[in-house]
Amino acid sequence: MTSRDRRDDIDAIKSLKYRYLRCVDLRLWDELAQTLAPEVAASYGKRLSYTGRDQVVEGLRGQMTNDVVTEHQVHHPEIEVDGDTATGRWYLQDRVIVPAFDTYIFGGAFYDDAYAYIDGRWMITKTGYERTYEAMINLKDVPSFQLNDNHLAPTDDK
Repeated sequence: MTSRDRRDDIDAIKSLKYRYLRCVDLRLWDELAQTLAPEVAASYGKRLSYTGRDQVVEGLRGQMTNDVVTEHQVHHPEIEVDGDTATGRWYLQDRVIVPAFDTYIFGGAFYDDAYAYIDGRWMITKTGYERTYEAMINLKDVPSFQLNDNHLAPTDDK
């Protein structure tokens, strides 16, 4: 066990979680892998579970293709640090737009995470959420909906 300041640990864990979600939404898979411990376990609702860093990254890469626009935000962290381990609970709000299927999905959930201080930095050892709700809208029912920009969409620039 080290003698780090608990407040610094909490700040580092907050930054870690925010970086994890930014990497998911921007599809930065190599950087995402750096947030995860090698033995990480992940469970996203009732449908998706992965074990190990490579499986988590590949699983998310398979789900979060460039034709799916995502936004994940977490708020209200409850973080408990115990030496070189910690736990965190976060309120998640997410949105998913799938233009090819005229679908907009949004919802809320609570993440339950575990962290470990490994080689001088905090890493996620367990992550996952349980939904409080999930809703879906067929975008054909919203005739004024228009996706004006998608940073993941291919461009004609060569």
